[in-house]
Amino acid sequence: MDEQKKGTILFVDDEEVILEIAGEYFSQLGYTVLTAGNGREAIRVMVDHGDPIDCCFTDINMPEMNGRELAEYLHRWDNSIPVVIMTGYPSMDNTLHTLKNGVVDFLIKPVNLEQMAICLQRVLRERELFIRNILLNKEVEGKKRLERINRELVEKVDELHVLNRIMSDLMALQTGSEVFDHMVQTAVSLTRADGALLYAASRSIPEPFVLSASMSKVDDIPSGPGVQTAASNVAPLFPVDLISEIARDEIPLLISEGPREKRLPARIRSFVAVPVKIRDTVFGVLAIFATTETRRFSETDLYYLSFMVHHAAYQIENLALYENIYENLLSTLSAFVTTVEARDAYTKAHSHRVTQMAMIMAREWGCSKEEIDVVDFAGRLHDIGKIGIRDDILLKPGPLTPSEYEIIKQHPLIGESIVGQLGLWDREKAIIRHHHEQYDGSGYPDGLRGDEIPLLARILAVADAYDAMITRRPYRVVIESSDALAVIRGAGGNQFDPVFADLFLKLYGKGAFKGI
Repeated sequence: MDEQKKGTILFVDDEEVILEIAGEYFSQLGYTVLTAGNGREAIRVMVDHGDPIDCCFTDINMPEMNGRELAEYLHRWDNSIPVVIMTGYPSMDNTLHTLKNGVVDFLIKPVNLEQMAICLQRVLRERELFIRNILLNKEVEGKKRLERINRELVEKVDELHVLNRIMSDLMALQTGSEVFDHMVQTAVSLTRADGALLYAASRSIPEPFVLSASMSKVDDIPSGPGVQTAASNVAPLFPVDLISEIARDEIPLLISEGPREKRLPARIRSFVAVPVKIRDTVFGVLAIFATTETRRFSETDLYYLSFMVHHAAYQIENLALYENIYENLLSTLSAFVTTVEARDAYTKAHSHRVTQMAMIMAREWGCSKEEIDVVDFAGRLHDIGKIGIRDDILLKPGPLTPSEYEIIKQHPLIGESIVGQLGLWDREKAIIRHHHEQYDGSGYPDGLRGDEIPLLARILAVADAYDAMITRRPYRVVIESSDALAVIRGAGGNQFDPVFADLFLKLYGKGAFKGI
């Protein structure tokens, strides 16, 4: 396309800030820029503009008409208009539905403006060639181009499948060590390498060391001068000066064919190393190797590794940030609970005991680690709403009046509201709200019955009731454990889910709650 003749670009996204930034950037580059907040508005804008559109960048998820529907409309209206999809959640479903409707590329959010500009230049060049070929030879040239496009589409689908798998697998990981192990295992499977090692390496680390390693075969462990082997005799350590150099230079190293790196062991035939960065600071190096003549790493392997490393580092950063925020918030909220219990000496450590018993029940029931973590959080905070109940009611030495009892019944809603202000933990909020629901529907605040009550709330309810019964209160004498167990046994199917009432009794009989 003539450099002096800029095209007309249509940007479609329901985020106004993206439209403003992209519009200003490409207008300064000399393009005519049109913007719309959804597909339906985009069609109106094109009709009002009158002149042809040279390229369309669109988000997928938008109100009224989404990106997939817009791409299909544009493909029917003028199949020479290339469409570039921008999405933060790539999936095979979206890929397969859009590639056949004029979509020529996918950009994963957040999108870099320079990346968009490079993509646009390529797309406009391809569009010009596409139109020229149609005009020159509609049959022969058109057929060749369609065959090439079909090959490119197949390759693009394969590539997107790989990238989507990398991202979805990483998102499921919950700890930094899981991410480290996943990186080396994925590196081996993606590139068909004989092994992969993740090193801790940076300017502040005097000598790099292995964080995680994965080998396809023990026989493929490299050996030779300057190579050390870990105590497990599985993870080879390449020369530390080479790893340090890659970390210091912050530049990936690809050795496919040609002169080899002399510092590498003699058996290494191909080698790739990629720096791992968090916030533009290198903290490690991921290295893969092949020991056979037939396996040579390519730029595609380097691309996949770089993509995975980038998103893995982002996930590690998010996990570290989340764990820090989570612990700080939980500590703050737990302090509120301690404040509530300090107001009433009789209920001191009640939340702790209830949490421990409920977690034991959840494990015995076969709950996942995630569900047990939910019980841990919600159990510690299930009575946080009592901070909003007046002392003259909360600490009343005698029976509550009906109106006072109605006020007490508000504490699950108050607790849910306190936790809800943080905008997190929907499952935990549900347990806090519903831990006083009863299996027959006579509980509060919503009168849920049976399976309408969240499963984890049904578990917590049994532990909460038992501890409340055996705890001395100002308005009643303490109940012996045997009497409390009899109450639970008799209330199965009424107050409690009979399954979890029986589970509690079985665990108590086995001594599972001793020491709590």
